[in-house]
Amino acid sequence: MSALQRAPDEQVQILNDDGTVRDGATVPDLSDDQLIEMYRQLKFGRHFDERAVSLQRQGRMGTYPPMSGQEAAQVGSAWALADDDWVFPSYREHMVAYVKGWSLSRILLYWMGSEEGKAPPAGVNMFTNAVPIATQVLHATGAAWASKLKGDDNAVICYFGDGATSEGDFHEGLNFAGVFDVPAVFFCNNNQWAISVPRERQTASATLAQKAHAYGFEGVQVDGMDPLAVYQVTRESLEKAKNGTGGNEDIGRATRPTLIEAVQYRFGAHTTADDPSVYRDDEEVEYWKRKDPIPRMESFLRHQGLLDDERIDAITQSIKDEVADAITQAEEEARPQPQQIFENIYEELSPRQQEQLEYLQELRARHGDEVLLE
Repeated sequence: MSALQRAPDEQVQILNDDGTVRDGATVPDLSDDQLIEMYRQLKFGRHFDERAVSLQRQGRMGTYPPMSGQEAAQVGSAWALADDDWVFPSYREHMVAYVKGWSLSRILLYWMGSEEGKAPPAGVNMFTNAVPIATQVLHATGAAWASKLKGDDNAVICYFGDGATSEGDFHEGLNFAGVFDVPAVFFCNNNQWAISVPRERQTASATLAQKAHAYGFEGVQVDGMDPLAVYQVTRESLEKAKNGTGGNEDIGRATRPTLIEAVQYRFGAHTTADDPSVYRDDEEVEYWKRKDPIPRMESFLRHQGLLDDERIDAITQSIKDEVADAITQAEEEARPQPQQIFENIYEELSPRQQEQLEYLQELRARHGDEVLLE
C-alpha cells in the first residue's frame, strides 16, 4: 500500500525506534552508498548545529535557530527532490539547503548578517529563508501554479512549522492549492512547539495532516524522525504533484498537492534567544530523544552490515573537518557594515528609512560602532 493511501492519523514509519525495520515495512530502493551518505548528512547536521549554537554563544554569530532532532525530516525530504524542483524554506532548513547545494559557509554567512548568505548558488532552485511565519506558503503556491500554467515538469515543496498552521496565510495558500490542484508538497515540521505554545494549544484537530481534507486533497502523517519514511512519503508526494489526477485538468497538466505532517521534536531551543526549560520538562525531552534519528539510522546500517566503529570514526572526523573549514571560510569574509541593513529592500529608501539611516550615521559619527553593540 502506498504511504499516501493511509489515513491521515495512521503514521507512516519504516524504522522502529531501535533501528530495526518495522514489520510489513519496505525499505526504499537506495544503494548502500546512498544509505551511508544519508547517515553522514544526519550526523553532519547535528555537528553543524552544535557548532553554530556555540558560535552564537561566543558572539561570533548574531542569532541561530537550532535544528537538532529534526535532521531526518530535512535530509530525508531533500533526498526526494529532483534538481529542478523548487524549495521554499522557513528559517530552520539548514540541511535542506546543504543537500540542495548551498555551501555550509554561505549558510553560516546568512546568520552572521551578510547579504551574501541570502544569494542562492547558481543552479540551485531554492528561495531564501522566510523568517515571518507562513508567508512562504503563499509564495510556494503561486510558484507551483505558475509552473502548472507554463507546463513545466517540476514541483514545489514548502517547509513550515506547526505554528504556521495557525496563520491565515497557511489556510489561504492551501485553499488556493486545492482549488487549482497545483504541483506542490506542503511539508509541516511538527516539532510539537511553536516557540512556547504546545501543539495541543494550537488546534483541536486530531492531526495536522487531516487539515488537507478541508482543502480537497490528501494529507499524510509520517514519523519525522525516521529518515527512510520521510524520504518515501516525500518522494511519493512529489510524484503525485507532478503526475497526479487533478480536478482542474483544463488548467495545465494534471497535478495534485499533498500536505505532509512530519512528527518530530526539536531537542534544543526555538532560537538562541529562547530558554525552553521555562515551558518544557526534562522527561518530555528525554522521551523524544529515544527516537533520535541518528542512532536509529546508525543501528539500521549496523544491522545491514554497512557500518562499523572504524567507518563511523572516519565519517565523524570528515564531518568535523568540513564544518571547521566552513566556519573558517565564513569568518574570513568581510563583516557587513551597519548601513547595509537599509540596502536591497526597496529600489529607493522611503522617507522613514532615510530618517533612520541618517540617525544611524549620526550615532556612528558621534560614538563609533561600539554604540551598536550595547
